[in-house]
Amino acid sequence: MATIESFVEHLRFLEKTSVRLRIDLLRMLHNAQSGHLGGSLSVVEMLVALYYGQLPRGQVMRYDPEKPGSEEQDYFVLSKGHASPALYTVLADLEFFNKEELADFRQVNSMLQAYPSKKIPGITLCSGSPAFGFAGAVGLAMALKAERQPWNVFCLVGDGELQDGQFWEAVLLAHHYKLDNLIVLVDYNGLQMDGSLRTTVTVEPIADKFEGFGWKSIHVIDGHNFEDLLIGIERGLEIQRRPTVLICRTVKGKGVAFAEGKASYHAEVLSDQEMSAALPALEAQLKSYNHPS
Repeated sequence: MATIESFVEHLRFLEKTSVRLRIDLLRMLHNAQSGHLGGSLSVVEMLVALYYGQLPRGQVMRYDPEKPGSEEQDYFVLSKGHASPALYTVLADLEFFNKEELADFRQVNSMLQAYPSKKIPGITLCSGSPAFGFAGAVGLAMALKAERQPWNVFCLVGDGELQDGQFWEAVLLAHHYKLDNLIVLVDYNGLQMDGSLRTTVTVEPIADKFEGFGWKSIHVIDGHNFEDLLIGIERGLEIQRRPTVLICRTVKGKGVAFAEGKASYHAEVLSDQEMSAALPALEAQLKSYNHPS
């Protein structure tokens, strides 16, 4: 990415990858007739930025699919465990495991169940209960600090997790130990299963709360824009002596027009009729990247 042209081309590659993964995600959930659609779609770009993104310093996250579980790598924790379908499509695409496993999502004896498990290559910590994964990510960052290891911990949390006391206990701990090797991305789509975050239990002002707890807070105005995401991540990696949070504004159900911004698609899968509308739209979008006008 030495030139503006190469950076633009990289952004285009990331955009194309996100569309391709959304197609895999929809097919996986429809095949299983189970899974969390809305919140999985809202995190696709954040995951793609972390796993496929490049910065002037190199890969955003340093990892090797051929050595899952290696201690010589950066770590990713999906605290928002119900968004596992999005992470599974990424890991399968990067060949952490065979892509055919996606067809057995949530089936009896399948490796890929509703929530991330350490039995799955590429999964660092089990998660599911709100804030559980984040607390584990803080502990992991503490251990790396204590051992003077050069690796970073990236953690993706849902905005609803900010309603939990355990979450803020871990926030305090991360500040106390000056965990500048910890970068948290908040999927701020503003919706949860019960409806609007504001009307359920408001968590605003998020940035002020983190700053008050000693963190560096970075706004990512559009959590589906790769330039915004990469700039935010790069800034976060430069922060010293305190942890960083990227507050990423996203849209629940992103990429499926009729599901966008609707809490009703939190744990719904698409019907045959809805799939017949959603898939062709994404496939046409993917084709536009393969054959630009």
